[in-house]
Amino acid sequence: MYFLTGWPRRLLCPLRSEEEPFHIQPSSQRFYFAVLSETQLSVWFSRPSVLIVSYIESAKAAAQFGFYQKAEWKPDDSMIAVATAKGYILLFDVLGGGDDKYLYEPVYPRGSTRVKVTPGYKEEQCAPALSLEMKKPVDLEAPITSLQSLQEDLLVCTADGYLHVLHWDGLGSNGRKAICLTTIPFSLDLQSARGGPSLDLEGVYIRCMEYCVTLDGFAVVLSDGRLGFITPLSNTITADQLQGVWAADVTDGTCVAVNNKYRLMAFGCASGSVLVYMIDTTTGSMQLSHKLELTPKHYPDIYNKTGPVKLICWSPDYSVAMVTWECGGLSLWSVFGAHLICTLGEDFAYRSDGTKKDPIKISSMSWGAEGYHLWVLPNKQERRRQEEQQQDEEEEMVTPPHSSLQAGILQFHFIKSALTVNPCTSNQEQVLLHGEDRLYLTCGDPTQVNSTSDTHPHTHIHPRDGSPLHHPPNPDSSLSQGLSTLLGHKHWHVVQIHSTYLESNWPIRFAAIDTAGQCMAVAGRRGLAHYSLFTRKWKLFGNITQEQNMTVTGGLAWWNDFVVVACYNFIDQQEQLRLYQRSTNLDNAFASVTKLHSDTLLLNVFRDMVILFRADCSICLYSIERRNDSPHPTASVELLQEVSMSRYIPHPALVVSVTLTSVRTETGITLKAPQQACMAESIMLNLAGQLIMLQRDRSGPQVREKETPANNKKLLPFCPPVVLAQCVENVWTTCRSNRKKRHLLEALWLSCGEAGMKVWLPLFPRDHRKPHSFLSRRIMLPFHINIYPLAVLFEDALVLGATNETVLYDGLQGSSEPLEALFPYCTVERTSQIYLHHILRQLLVRNLGEQALMLAQSCASLPYFPHVMELMVHVVLEEEATSREPIPDPLLPTVAKFITEFPLFLQTIVHCARKTEYALWNYLFAAVGNPKDLFEECLMAQDLDTAASYLIILQNMEVPAVSRQHATLLFNTALEQGKWDLCRHMIRFLKAIGSGEMETPPPTPTTQEPSSTGGFEFFRNRSISLSQSADSITTGKFNLQKTFSMPSGPSVKGRDVECAENMYIDMMLWRHARHLLEQVRLRDLGCFSAQLGFELIGWLCRERNRVARVDDFVSALKRLHKDFLWPFPVIPVGSLSSPLKNGRCRTVLSTRLLKSQSADSLLNSDMDTAPPQATASNHTWIDGLGQRAKDMDTASSAHSNQHSPQTHDAFLSLLTNKVEEYSVGSATDLTETSSVVDGDWTMVDENSSTLSLSQAELEHISMELANKGPHKSQVQLRYLLHVFMEAGCLEWCVVIGLILRDANVIKQVIGFLDSPEVPQETVQSVRSGLLAVETWASIDCLGYKPFLNLIQPQLQRLMDSAAGEQVQPEAFQPSSQSSKLGGAEGLGGAALPRPEDSRGVAAPLGLALPSLEPAGGFSRPASEDCPPEQTEEQGEEEGAYDCTLS
Repeated sequence: MYFLTGWPRRLLCPLRSEEEPFHIQPSSQRFYFAVLSETQLSVWFSRPSVLIVSYIESAKAAAQFGFYQKAEWKPDDSMIAVATAKGYILLFDVLGGGDDKYLYEPVYPRGSTRVKVTPGYKEEQCAPALSLEMKKPVDLEAPITSLQSLQEDLLVCTADGYLHVLHWDGLGSNGRKAICLTTIPFSLDLQSARGGPSLDLEGVYIRCMEYCVTLDGFAVVLSDGRLGFITPLSNTITADQLQGVWAADVTDGTCVAVNNKYRLMAFGCASGSVLVYMIDTTTGSMQLSHKLELTPKHYPDIYNKTGPVKLICWSPDYSVAMVTWECGGLSLWSVFGAHLICTLGEDFAYRSDGTKKDPIKISSMSWGAEGYHLWVLPNKQERRRQEEQQQDEEEEMVTPPHSSLQAGILQFHFIKSALTVNPCTSNQEQVLLHGEDRLYLTCGDPTQVNSTSDTHPHTHIHPRDGSPLHHPPNPDSSLSQGLSTLLGHKHWHVVQIHSTYLESNWPIRFAAIDTAGQCMAVAGRRGLAHYSLFTRKWKLFGNITQEQNMTVTGGLAWWNDFVVVACYNFIDQQEQLRLYQRSTNLDNAFASVTKLHSDTLLLNVFRDMVILFRADCSICLYSIERRNDSPHPTASVELLQEVSMSRYIPHPALVVSVTLTSVRTETGITLKAPQQACMAESIMLNLAGQLIMLQRDRSGPQVREKETPANNKKLLPFCPPVVLAQCVENVWTTCRSNRKKRHLLEALWLSCGEAGMKVWLPLFPRDHRKPHSFLSRRIMLPFHINIYPLAVLFEDALVLGATNETVLYDGLQGSSEPLEALFPYCTVERTSQIYLHHILRQLLVRNLGEQALMLAQSCASLPYFPHVMELMVHVVLEEEATSREPIPDPLLPTVAKFITEFPLFLQTIVHCARKTEYALWNYLFAAVGNPKDLFEECLMAQDLDTAASYLIILQNMEVPAVSRQHATLLFNTALEQGKWDLCRHMIRFLKAIGSGEMETPPPTPTTQEPSSTGGFEFFRNRSISLSQSADSITTGKFNLQKTFSMPSGPSVKGRDVECAENMYIDMMLWRHARHLLEQVRLRDLGCFSAQLGFELIGWLCRERNRVARVDDFVSALKRLHKDFLWPFPVIPVGSLSSPLKNGRCRTVLSTRLLKSQSADSLLNSDMDTAPPQATASNHTWIDGLGQRAKDMDTASSAHSNQHSPQTHDAFLSLLTNKVEEYSVGSATDLTETSSVVDGDWTMVDENSSTLSLSQAELEHISMELANKGPHKSQVQLRYLLHVFMEAGCLEWCVVIGLILRDANVIKQVIGFLDSPEVPQETVQSVRSGLLAVETWASIDCLGYKPFLNLIQPQLQRLMDSAAGEQVQPEAFQPSSQSSKLGGAEGLGGAALPRPEDSRGVAAPLGLALPSLEPAGGFSRPASEDCPPEQTEEQGEEEGAYDCTLS
């Protein structure tokens, strides 16, 4: 509505005087202000705000008349009447300045287009030079209490109980008559008025009076505090023609102000509240409409200490009232009582250090033109005190010539909503505010909405102004702005109004924004201008004469890309409806003009129709049609229908807004004919706050649309009006339709001041069933919101608004704090609020649960829908659980049942509970169900985070045993699912339950066993953090024993005796670790240990001979290959001696080169589809081939059948594994590179003599590079190897040694087996395990054979040590069949060297493996960034594993 902005401005009077101004009175147009001090009358101009003329009374005349007290302007600004203390009325003529007509005038730069001005143009932007001449005074012989100007008369109330009617011109004896108050009959209403006066009015006079045009009467405050309203029964004011009514039960009235637009009378009271009365049209009695008062809730310190109301001022558009009290302060209310601003609280009342400021006391105030300024005269003592301080300081510097003071006027600046004067609905989803020289709008950056850059090459750019062409908006689609644009940030888009237009046409009276939110139009005193956000340019009339010859009367609106204007043409002296196209020049040549017969007061647009409300109380509907036949697009306007409303509207000025809508009471029709939902069905008229609806009369015979030709289709007449609501300030409705959100889009939204908002919601029968006969078609639901609504986002269920924020500046304090510094700097913030929960609740209260469900389901996709549900539960819970009396029909069970219809039921309840106090939980869970049951539902739905929230509730509501039991359930589930964050919280939670300290228990165990710490410290000199407990690890270097040692069990010496809780948690952790080890899930075990700080080494030491055994080496090896994405090894080509010596190899290799394309296709087809079966199962190659045959082309399969089946299988598993799960690179890269490698091999055969590398070295290089898994897996395996070695789990060391193909590990383990400490079963298990692996490798995975051959001496030693067992020596010989693999296909893509691994130095026979620089470890949750574990081992070289191959 209205918002304060910036600091108040201070206007200093250029004339120094001892006297203080105490009264300010605006002229009728508010361009001039009369300012009174005791013997001085000054006239100020509004823009620029300067003093024009001052009349100073002579001392002799002042002694005769007494001091000045009040002033009043004649309606045509030609005279001023001043009342003096001794009962005189002084009349002054306001005269033009003769020869020098201007006091100030603008100076233009040379060559400016504005110099060649039209006649009369210059006066409007100059401050005129005026003079004041006093005429003969009139003596009324009694103190004057009130002045009121009428058209030809001046009404004066005097303290002797008389009402004087003076004629402005003939102020002789004929020009005045006096009416005694006692002769006016007063009663409670006009019906019961009897012959004589019913009030005892002896000795009573009128203290304050104001005339109301639309009520045709006077609101009066009598000297005894009673409130009344006096109506003249005929056109002339004479004693026997006046009738009064008075308000019952009020005796403390102080002042009055009337609102002509809404027919309201606001009476200030000594109690500090303002009573707003209306006149009942049937009985003529005064009825209280509402009160304006500060609430103890918002102003607890001051609400009852304001003192009596001193002044009330309605704004020029009558939409807000400013109130001030005897104790000071300003407060602003909307017309029906919504509170907007008050300077008695917050930053207005307190400095930043908390000290209280004295509120500013005001002696007089007045609104400026169009309500952009409030002119305020502070109290005398207030200003004198401050200025004397200033003067003291000045006198220290230089003594002024005389000690008189400069008077000051404060000017507060306001910005207001465009709806206050131009309630046009072309865009209702955007907030548009205008200040005196700028516009504020809420849309985001247009470049994000519809970018015209290269990123949108399909946008059609308009040929002239570079903006995208305006396509008529599709009624079914949403606006181009989404939520993000309308709500994305707090900032306004501020557009400065063009200064050239402003200087000659100030003040701006109307502003409008188009549907897309990209174009604005403004109209000031004359003409109009419009602005485009695309071009960031204003368009003004090129011809100033055209601009100055029209004035906008009925408002502005946008229709597609036309500005629709109702204006008055001064040349033709007639009212016109004009449409100007946005992209053409602003010129009457391009306008389409329609003549109107009567003055237009209001204008609005609905789809392709314009609705006008005229001064003769009639409504006209016009259709607009776009014409593209001429070079410039134009619009043709055609009159459709006229509706006379004079029977229902007492005065045309009372109509606040007129809107055409598709809303109607009968929603059943929409089911039969949905296309009618978009037709203009009804007219909404806001008549002085009463919302009146006129529907089309469909009772007569209905003509089918097909049967009537389009041109002579006659529109249906309208039914008589019905009143929908009272106290309405604004109305929002939309012409868009959306089948999914019909409730919201076909509703009517009303803003009703202090009563909040109302929505007139349609009720639909479900599933197109026949509606209940007793169910009404629509329902009016009230709801309260915390912001003042300025726009409604229909689909998004949001209200947009604005609010005043303040910023304190302390630097201005000091002994001479200027008056402005008493006020903080004011800014206007955008706000928004969801209202859906209010509506759902209102529907549930009225047993309309089915409608509520339909509405909620249509909005379930909104991002804040969960919040809506929470709010609804929360509000109902707070109200019902805290009420003093028992509630007969509680709503909470209904709300709970309603929410169970949605999947987020469990979250909603628990979030709501955790945001409410504990005392209300019992009431809540009595309605929604037992928290234990809800917890179990969460577990069943696998929603562990919500279950964890329920656990906190259970802990408060149940005994510890119950919460421990549920916590255990959740902990086990979280462990199983690897939710490590949750596991850590659960460990902390379980400890807290036991110890009873729920403050801040440590997140994880803080002490570690030495053996486990050794495990963490394994990767020396690297920063590692395996879990939160890593912080507590000492950073000393541990020397890892290379010999086998048995760490002892958990040492208890350095720790306190563990409490039962820790033992309980440990038992669960051990159980999970055992479970993982039994299932050979080593990778999960590593993650588990790293994430939760589990003491893996110590636990493995204890479990060494129990669960940490390996039953089946082969299946364990396969499982590790699968879990760590580690490829099965394959035999490189170079390992075969015979083919390179004879000439057969070249043909084979060249065919292989040709076939690399088919391998490529095989990889691509396999990458996403086929799982790596060969890795996980023991199938023969035939199974694997059969499963994959359909993915391969025939060439590939025929070709692969020439070669060794096992080789082919290994090739498949390697690549699918590596590419599919670990994405080393795309398959194409692999095969392309591999073909180059193949080419090198072909070259070897030709130039074998010059080759520098031996065949054996090539064999090892290719084997090592091909058979290596991901780098991260290698780090993890090395770490696990260390952990198992440290814990003495030798069987696992063998398995990991095998997969890493690290001969040193096998050597070390077999060395350990000789130790007497090693139990015989372990030796036996290792021996049989290795034999099983050897057998499996011979049959299923030949790639392991070279490594097994490498460790043959150790194996032989192990076999020899077996007591009494005969070893077949040929078991460990190189497989004889390998010589048959002459044409064996090589590695395909697998032989490709990883660039980062090709750093290994090749030595003639002992080949050093590429140096490992691990980069990955066990993956942590994404939320925790922690450095991955790193590996290094002490060897001959730091950071390199030395693996010599014998």
